[in-house]
Amino acid sequence: MDMNQVFLDTAEKQFLYYKQLGEKAMEQLESEQLFQSWNEDANSIAVIVKHLWGNMLSRWTDVLTTDGEKPWRERDAEFVNDISTREELLAKWEEGWNCLLGAICSFTPEQLSHIIYIRNEGHTVMEAIIRQLAHYPYHVGQIIYAAKMLKETAWNSLSIPRNGSDQYNGGKFAKPKARKHFTDDELRIEKGKGEEQQ
Repeated sequence: MDMNQVFLDTAEKQFLYYKQLGEKAMEQLESEQLFQSWNEDANSIAVIVKHLWGNMLSRWTDVLTTDGEKPWRERDAEFVNDISTREELLAKWEEGWNCLLGAICSFTPEQLSHIIYIRNEGHTVMEAIIRQLAHYPYHVGQIIYAAKMLKETAWNSLSIPRNGSDQYNGGKFAKPKARKHFTDDELRIEKGKGEEQQ
């Protein structure tokens, strides 16, 4: 088993899983709720999406040959909302994730030990992926928390529902042991839904 390839496959699935969670949270909201914030220091979901978009484009464009903090990135501007519609927000969301996932899928196992730079600080490709596997879910978690607060009692749980652990675990332990990634079932369900809608 090539553990570098296992790492790349796992990283792709993890990123896809968190992308899916963010989308499921935003789908539950009215368009205007995507732009709400609790005070002037709090980021709306739109601002968080804009920041993710800017970071992803900067980090993963020409990742093997240029610094991950691009001269054209305007990080401070990412925290000023100029997105006006759900469609524009989702376009930025897709553009950022597509850039990231395109880079992840382009790496060979041998490239994981290559040195790349973020603000002149050297990382192996593997270290850079791990760095963003912590960073992006951190912000997806903010999106989910904000969405849950906005929806109040109308929120549809994205994980095991409250008081549903026994039923969930019972279903898992009723199946034979198998080598699989914990996201496989979730990602397969979403892929199936997408194919049905085409």
